[in-house]
Amino acid sequence: MSKKKVLIVTQEMEPYTALSEVANVARKLPQYIQENGMEIRILMPRFGTINERRHRLHEVVRLSGMNIIVDDDDYPLIIKVASLPEARMQVYFLDNEDFFKRKQIFADEDGKPFEDNPDRMVFFCKGVIETVKKFGWAPDVVHCHGWMTSLVPLYLKTAYKNEPLFQDSKVVYSIYEGSPEETFTDEFIAKASINNLQEDDLNAYQNGSGVTLHKGAIQFSDAIVKASPELGTAAEKALSGVDKPVLDYPGAEGFEEKIKEFYETLTAEEVEEEG
Repeated sequence: MSKKKVLIVTQEMEPYTALSEVANVARKLPQYIQENGMEIRILMPRFGTINERRHRLHEVVRLSGMNIIVDDDDYPLIIKVASLPEARMQVYFLDNEDFFKRKQIFADEDGKPFEDNPDRMVFFCKGVIETVKKFGWAPDVVHCHGWMTSLVPLYLKTAYKNEPLFQDSKVVYSIYEGSPEETFTDEFIAKASINNLQEDDLNAYQNGSGVTLHKGAIQFSDAIVKASPELGTAAEKALSGVDKPVLDYPGAEGFEEKIKEFYETLTAEEVEEEG
């Protein structure tokens, strides 16, 4: 029986970014599931805070060279890779000078979120899918970690719904507390409408008065993980009454086994449906 394939899409990962809930989970989870019989790929942004020399990043020429269109402008996508020898894992980084060269991640030195966070997010989410297409690698599970990945479920279920690689993929979205969506303007919806999507296709990402990233991701995912002990009122409201599998907060330690079992339940359901 072939190994189940899990794609980890994350906005942060230790040791490449500062320790956070997202960075901790994204570091420990893939190692655990790989050591327990699953095949993994990890994709994240190549933020300017990441020391390429120290972490031995190098460009993967065969994967680089694409252009990603954001708001009618073309941006080159550069793919880099690094290895974590102690974990026998490779991590792929999506890079672009306009979006990721700066020496902060999501906010400036004064703590103000970057105005182009929506553009960076669209670039990253579309770039992830195009990179996996270049891999030619069909994931059984696509697990998205953090608000910056929240467009991936939408894109997989709409703009890329006819892409053979993702036909059988179960999309899991982990909700972590907080996101900068209150700084997003209405222009975000137009920018996120890639390929042949219409702005109406992103209704789930709006609540009438602003942008709701978690709510949109919840609607387009196959399953949800509550990744923080407290999620905030908006996220909890979006989760209430959801008719799909939801894994309650699995804890700050020992979460790896619970999430792996969650994957197995989802992929087992798929087999039953086929049967």
